Amino acid sequence: MPYRRTERVIERLAARRDDILASARAVAAAQGLAGVQIVPVAERAGIAAGTVYRYFPAKADLVAALLEQVSGQEVAAMVKAAAAAPGPLSGLAAAVTTFAGRALRQRRLVFAVLSEPVEPDIEPQRRACRRAITDVIEGCIRTAVATGRLPEQDTRIGADAILGALVEALIGPSASIDADPAKQKDAVQAMVLLVLRALGVVDARARGLVVQAPWPAEEAA
Repeated sequence: MPYRRTERVIERLAARRDDILASARAVAAAQGLAGVQIVPVAERAGIAAGTVYRYFPAKADLVAALLEQVSGQEVAAMVKAAAAAPGPLSGLAAAVTTFAGRALRQRRLVFAVLSEPVEPDIEPQRRACRRAITDVIEGCIRTAVATGRLPEQDTRIGADAILGALVEALIGPSASIDADPAKQKDAVQAMVLLVLRALGVVDARARGLVVQAPWPAEEAA
Protein backbone atom coordinates (compact mmCIF):
# COMPACT_ATOMS: atom_id res chain seq x y z
CA MET A 1 0.00 0.00 0.00
CA PRO A 2 1.46 3.40 -0.99
CA TYR A 3 2.17 5.85 1.81
CA ARG A 4 -0.48 8.56 2.20
CA ARG A 5 0.17 11.65 4.27
CA THR A 6 -2.32 12.26 7.05
CA GLU A 7 -3.99 15.63 7.47
CA ARG A 8 -1.86 16.30 10.54
CA VAL A 9 1.34 15.60 8.60
CA ILE A 10 0.23 17.88 5.78
CA GLU A 11 -0.53 20.65 8.28
CA ARG A 12 2.86 20.20 9.94
CA LEU A 13 4.66 20.37 6.60
CA ALA A 14 2.74 23.50 5.62
CA ALA A 15 3.54 25.12 8.97
CA ARG A 16 7.25 24.35 8.56
CA ARG A 17 7.20 25.89 5.08
CA ASP A 18 5.48 28.99 6.48
CA ASP A 19 8.15 29.22 9.20
CA ILE A 20 10.91 29.09 6.60
CA LEU A 21 9.26 31.81 4.53
CA ALA A 22 8.76 33.94 7.64
CA SER A 23 12.46 33.64 8.39
CA ALA A 24 13.35 34.51 4.79
CA ARG A 25 11.06 37.52 4.99
CA ALA A 26 12.75 38.72 8.18
CA VAL A 27 16.19 38.36 6.61
CA ALA A 28 15.08 40.22 3.46
CA ALA A 29 13.54 43.00 5.56
CA ALA A 30 16.87 43.49 7.32
CA GLN A 31 19.42 42.76 4.60
CA GLY A 32 17.58 42.70 1.26
CA LEU A 33 17.32 39.73 -1.07
CA ALA A 34 21.11 39.32 -1.16
CA GLY A 35 20.92 38.17 2.46
CA VAL A 36 18.35 35.47 1.76
CA GLN A 37 20.68 32.47 1.80
CA ILE A 38 19.79 28.96 2.89
CA VAL A 39 22.08 28.79 5.95
CA PRO A 40 21.12 32.12 7.63
CA VAL A 41 17.44 31.46 6.92
CA ALA A 42 17.73 28.02 8.47
CA GLU A 43 19.51 29.42 11.51
CA ARG A 44 16.83 32.04 12.00
CA ALA A 45 14.12 29.36 11.73
CA GLY A 46 15.98 27.15 14.20
CA ILE A 47 16.31 24.23 11.80
CA ALA A 48 19.04 22.51 9.81
CA ALA A 49 19.94 23.81 6.37
CA GLY A 50 19.06 20.41 4.96
CA THR A 51 15.49 20.87 6.13
CA VAL A 52 15.20 24.08 4.14
CA TYR A 53 16.48 22.27 1.06
CA ARG A 54 13.66 19.73 1.39
CA TYR A 55 11.15 22.54 0.83
CA PHE A 56 13.23 24.77 -1.43
CA PRO A 57 15.86 22.86 -3.45
CA ALA A 58 17.78 26.06 -4.26
CA LYS A 59 18.07 29.64 -3.09
CA ALA A 60 16.24 30.75 -6.24
CA ASP A 61 13.22 28.65 -5.23
CA LEU A 62 13.17 30.21 -1.77
CA VAL A 63 13.46 33.76 -3.10
CA ALA A 64 10.81 33.13 -5.75
CA ALA A 65 8.39 31.86 -3.09
CA LEU A 66 9.11 34.90 -0.94
CA LEU A 67 8.51 37.29 -3.85
CA GLU A 68 5.23 35.57 -4.63
CA GLN A 69 4.10 35.71 -1.01
CA VAL A 70 4.90 39.39 -0.45
CA SER A 71 3.48 40.61 -3.75
CA GLY A 72 0.38 38.47 -3.26
CA GLN A 73 -0.29 40.07 0.12
CA GLU A 74 0.14 43.58 -1.29
CA VAL A 75 -2.13 42.86 -4.24
CA ALA A 76 -4.82 41.41 -1.97
CA ALA A 77 -4.71 44.51 0.27
CA MET A 78 -4.97 46.85 -2.73
CA VAL A 79 -7.86 44.94 -4.28
CA LYS A 80 -9.73 44.90 -0.98
CA ALA A 81 -9.25 48.65 -0.49
CA ALA A 82 -10.38 49.47 -4.03
CA ALA A 83 -13.44 47.20 -3.76
CA ALA A 84 -14.54 48.89 -0.53
CA ALA A 85 -14.43 52.37 -2.06
CA PRO A 86 -17.68 54.03 -3.20
CA GLY A 87 -16.57 54.88 -6.74
CA PRO A 88 -13.91 54.39 -9.44
CA LEU A 89 -11.76 57.38 -8.53
CA SER A 90 -11.98 56.75 -4.80
CA GLY A 91 -11.10 53.11 -5.54
CA LEU A 92 -7.99 54.22 -7.39
CA ALA A 93 -7.01 56.56 -4.56
CA ALA A 94 -7.62 53.80 -2.00
CA ALA A 95 -5.51 51.25 -3.90
CA VAL A 96 -2.57 53.64 -4.29
CA THR A 97 -2.82 54.82 -0.69
CA THR A 98 -2.90 51.24 0.55
CA PHE A 99 0.15 50.20 -1.43
CA ALA A 100 2.12 53.29 -0.44
CA GLY A 101 1.17 53.20 3.24
CA ARG A 102 1.98 49.51 3.60
CA ALA A 103 5.24 49.93 1.68
CA LEU A 104 6.43 52.62 4.07
CA ARG A 105 6.00 50.22 7.00
CA GLN A 106 8.29 47.68 5.35
CA ARG A 107 10.46 49.80 3.08
CA ARG A 108 13.48 47.53 2.76
CA LEU A 109 11.38 44.45 2.12
CA VAL A 110 9.11 46.00 -0.51
CA PHE A 111 12.03 47.65 -2.28
CA ALA A 112 13.87 44.32 -2.28
CA VAL A 113 10.87 42.53 -3.77
CA LEU A 114 10.16 45.11 -6.45
CA SER A 115 13.43 46.79 -7.39
CA GLU A 116 16.55 45.34 -5.79
CA PRO A 117 18.91 43.71 -8.34
CA VAL A 118 18.48 39.94 -8.47
CA GLU A 119 20.03 36.97 -10.24
CA PRO A 120 18.84 36.35 -13.83
CA ASP A 121 16.95 33.19 -12.86
CA ILE A 122 14.85 35.18 -10.37
CA GLU A 123 14.17 38.15 -12.63
CA PRO A 124 11.05 36.61 -14.29
CA GLN A 125 9.43 36.24 -10.87
CA ARG A 126 10.43 39.83 -10.03
CA ARG A 127 8.72 41.08 -13.21
CA ALA A 128 5.64 39.04 -12.35
CA CYS A 129 5.48 40.72 -8.92
CA ARG A 130 5.63 44.19 -10.42
CA ARG A 131 3.10 43.25 -13.07
CA ALA A 132 0.66 41.94 -10.47
CA ILE A 133 0.74 45.26 -8.61
CA THR A 134 0.51 47.43 -11.72
CA ASP A 135 -2.37 45.26 -12.95
CA VAL A 136 -4.40 46.38 -9.92
CA ILE A 137 -3.59 50.03 -10.58
CA GLU A 138 -4.30 49.65 -14.28
CA GLY A 139 -7.63 48.02 -13.54
CA CYS A 140 -8.63 50.97 -11.39
CA ILE A 141 -7.60 53.41 -14.11
CA ARG A 142 -9.47 51.44 -16.79
CA THR A 143 -12.65 51.47 -14.71
CA ALA A 144 -12.35 55.22 -14.13
CA VAL A 145 -11.81 55.82 -17.86
CA ALA A 146 -14.71 53.56 -18.84
CA THR A 147 -17.07 55.40 -16.50
CA GLY A 148 -15.99 58.83 -17.70
CA ARG A 149 -14.16 59.79 -14.48
CA LEU A 150 -10.81 59.99 -16.29
CA PRO A 151 -9.91 61.03 -19.85
CA GLU A 152 -8.89 58.43 -22.43
CA GLN A 153 -5.24 57.45 -21.96
CA ASP A 154 -2.74 54.59 -22.12
CA THR A 155 -3.61 52.78 -18.91
CA ARG A 156 -0.63 50.44 -19.00
CA ILE A 157 1.89 53.26 -19.25
CA GLY A 158 0.04 55.15 -16.54
CA ALA A 159 0.09 52.19 -14.15
CA ASP A 160 3.78 51.49 -14.76
CA ALA A 161 4.66 55.15 -14.22
CA ILE A 162 2.67 55.29 -10.99
CA LEU A 163 4.43 52.27 -9.47
CA GLY A 164 7.81 53.63 -10.53
CA ALA A 165 7.08 56.99 -8.96
CA LEU A 166 5.87 55.45 -5.71
CA VAL A 167 8.92 53.23 -5.37
CA GLU A 168 11.37 56.00 -6.22
CA ALA A 169 9.79 58.66 -4.01
CA LEU A 170 8.83 56.58 -0.97
CA ILE A 171 11.01 53.49 -0.55
CA GLY A 172 13.93 53.74 -2.98
CA PRO A 173 17.52 54.53 -1.93
CA SER A 174 17.08 58.22 -2.72
CA ALA A 175 13.82 58.56 -0.78
CA SER A 176 14.12 60.71 2.34
CA ILE A 177 10.92 59.94 4.21
CA ASP A 178 10.75 60.82 7.91
CA ALA A 179 10.08 58.00 10.39
CA ASP A 180 7.28 60.03 11.98
CA PRO A 181 3.99 58.30 11.03
CA ALA A 182 2.23 61.65 10.57
CA LYS A 183 4.89 62.83 8.13
CA GLN A 184 4.78 59.50 6.33
CA LYS A 185 1.04 59.89 5.87
CA ASP A 186 1.60 63.41 4.51
CA ALA A 187 4.14 62.02 2.03
CA VAL A 188 1.75 59.32 0.85
CA GLN A 189 -1.07 61.82 0.42
CA ALA A 190 1.24 64.08 -1.58
CA MET A 191 2.06 61.17 -3.88
CA VAL A 192 -1.58 60.15 -4.29
CA LEU A 193 -2.46 63.75 -5.15
CA LEU A 194 0.33 63.75 -7.75
CA VAL A 195 -0.99 60.51 -9.22
CA LEU A 196 -4.56 61.77 -9.51
CA ARG A 197 -3.48 65.05 -11.07
CA ALA A 198 -1.24 63.24 -13.57
CA LEU A 199 -4.13 61.02 -14.65
CA GLY A 200 -6.38 64.01 -15.30
CA VAL A 201 -8.36 64.60 -12.11
CA VAL A 202 -8.98 68.31 -11.51
CA ASP A 203 -7.21 69.65 -8.46
CA ALA A 204 -10.17 70.28 -6.16
CA ARG A 205 -11.58 66.81 -6.81
CA ALA A 206 -8.15 65.21 -6.42
CA ARG A 207 -7.61 66.84 -3.03
CA GLY A 208 -10.96 65.57 -1.79
CA LEU A 209 -10.19 62.02 -2.91
CA VAL A 210 -6.83 62.09 -1.15
CA VAL A 211 -8.36 63.20 2.14
CA GLN A 212 -11.09 60.55 1.92
CA ALA A 213 -8.81 57.63 1.02
CA PRO A 214 -8.58 55.28 4.04
CA TRP A 215 -5.18 54.65 5.61
CA PRO A 216 -4.20 50.96 5.64
CA ALA A 217 -4.67 49.36 9.04
CA GLU A 218 -1.78 47.83 10.93
CA GLU A 219 -1.56 44.07 10.48
CA ALA A 220 -1.90 41.84 13.52
CA ALA A 221 1.38 40.35 14.69
